Amino acid sequence: MTILELNHVALFVRDVVRSCEFYAIVLRLESLPRPAFDFPGAWFRLGQSQELHLIGGSNEAAVSSVRGNHFALRVEDVADWERHVQSSGALVRGPVKRPDGATQLFLRDPDGHLIELFQF
Repeated sequence: MTILELNHVALFVRDVVRSCEFYAIVLRLESLPRPAFDFPGAWFRLGQSQELHLIGGSNEAAVSSVRGNHFALRVEDVADWERHVQSSGALVRGPVKRPDGATQLFLRDPDGHLIELFQF
C-alpha cells in the first residue's frame, strides 16, 4: 500500500466570490470545473496535478500561522511574487530566509488562511 499523491487542499471560506477573486487575481490560480455539489464552492489548479477546493458557508475564523496551519506553494521567482503580493496588500511577512536557504513570503487570504510562497 502506497500513498500516490497529495490531490487537493480544501479550505472553508465565508464568501466564495471574494475568495475566488483573491485566488484568481492575487495568486493567479487557474479556475477548474467543479462538480454540481449542493453547497457553494470553487476549485483551482495548484501546480500540475494538485488542486485547491474552496468550500463556502463557513462562519468560523481560520486558525492559521507560520508554524501552524498553512500551505506552501513553490514559485519560480519569489522577488516577482513579492512585488505582486505587496501591490495587492496581502503580504504578511517576508521575504524570510529558511535555514535550508529557501526564501519565503507569507500572505493571508480574505478568511485569514496563511499561504507560504517559497523559492529554493
